[in-house]
Amino acid sequence: MSRAFIGRAAVLAALIAVAGCTGERVYAPDEVILSSMYRHDGPPKLTLYTMVSNNTGSGAHSAIQINASQRVIFDPAGTFESSLIPERNDVLYGITPRIEDFYRRAHARSTYHVIIQEVEVPAAVAEQALRLAMEAGPVGSALCAQATSGLLRQLPGFEGIQSTWFPKNLSDQFGQYPGVTTERLFEDDDDDKTLEVILPAPATAG
Repeated sequence: MSRAFIGRAAVLAALIAVAGCTGERVYAPDEVILSSMYRHDGPPKLTLYTMVSNNTGSGAHSAIQINASQRVIFDPAGTFESSLIPERNDVLYGITPRIEDFYRRAHARSTYHVIIQEVEVPAAVAEQALRLAMEAGPVGSALCAQATSGLLRQLPGFEGIQSTWFPKNLSDQFGQYPGVTTERLFEDDDDDKTLEVILPAPATAG
């Protein structure tokens, strides 16, 4: 993330964001979840995030964004936290374009990059994925790829996904499905994201 993007004069600090699977129960109250719901006007879509070590090439974490009747990120056993992003049982709510960009950039740094794989799905499949994500957590430590692959293999069209403990293996499987697009996000931020990650405040009319 560039210094210009950060815009320190008009930002709100996020608490912390790192790649990894440690697992910790977080349960935002109903009123916070309801007030944060965001519905994106794009097509129903699944976006698989895989955090990969730049040193070893091995996968460090798996998460999946689901665009259905609302847009969320299922971040099983994730360590991503922000005071501005409600979380309940490993589901992050209110994933606006600004938050989506923040989530991606929060995991890319000098030691990790992010594989971003997207595929459009029928609305009913996206809605089923949303329900499964909301029912799945909280996920135990180091079970991110297993939880994500377990969710995917329950969806029509993705029954061939094999259960795996390894994020990179899941990414390789997911990438074989028709219509999946893949990109990689590299950034050279400091490995300590508490020094680099700041969430810009919403734009205001002026």
